Order: sequence, then C-alpha cells, then structure tokens
Amino acid sequence: MAIRLDDIDKAILRELQEDASISNLNLSKKIGLSPSACLARTKNLVETGIIKKFATIVDEKKLGMEVTAFVLVNLTPLNRETIHSFLADIHKFPQVQECYTLTGSHDYLLKIVAADMESYRDFIIDSLMQNSAISRVETSMVMSTEKRTVFVPIDEV
Repeated sequence: MAIRLDDIDKAILRELQEDASISNLNLSKKIGLSPSACLARTKNLVETGIIKKFATIVDEKKLGMEVTAFVLVNLTPLNRETIHSFLADIHKFPQVQECYTLTGSHDYLLKIVAADMESYRDFIIDSLMQNSAISRVETSMVMSTEKRTVFVPIDEV
C-alpha cells in the first residue's frame, strides 16, 4: 500500500535525491521549514521506509570497471531450494549490482560490472556458473549508457 506524501515531503525527497549529503540546515532553507521540523520529516521518511538509505553513487568507469552486462538467468528446477541457493550466491558477489526476479521466459535479470571482458568471463565461469541450479545464462553487453538515474519521479506520486 502506497504512503501518501504531502508537498513538503515531496520537496524533501526531491532535494535529497539531488544531493543526499545536504545538511539539514540547508535542506530546511531550500524547502522553507524550520530545521527541527525538516529533521522530523526526514526521520519519518526514513522510519516509514520511503527513504531506504543514503548512498554515494560511484562512477565505475573511473575506477576501471569497463564492462557492464545485463544477464538473463534461468534456474532448473525452479523451486524454493534452488531460488534460495541462487540468491544466497548473488548476494556474495560484488560484481552483481542489481538482481530482479522476472516473469516470462527468464527467471532473473542481473546487472554485472567487471574490469574487462576477461574478468567478466572468469566471473561467469568461476563464480556464477558454479551454482548447479543455473541452467542458462544469456548476456547482453552494454555498449554505452544513454541514461542512468536513481531518481524516483516524486511528482507522479
């Protein structure tokens, strides 16, 4: 069930999505609230789970991670045991940035980063494919990133 937000909550979320490191004092000035009221509102957004966490977004390319791949994965058999095993493995691998459960002809979609193609190949063979429940892996390599955001369109809620 969606939580209803008023205009002040939406303003706080817009500002924090733009710059999560903004001080409470500067945030309160930008949205026109007292610092104590602003802090209380922000804490409420955290406590209700609307704000999951504050994070730093790192440019992986500047750190030498030249390969980004989207990987479709199928499990056989697809049951609770194989799903739990697969997800436990996925959470161990820092190369896997995102993991989604899918409907349709594939079970999971992974976003994986690696330094280069050799590192990517080694990860797939030596780590990911070591899970015996994985029956199929299909990779699409990213040639360029045209849009990437973590912003949620606040005005749409």
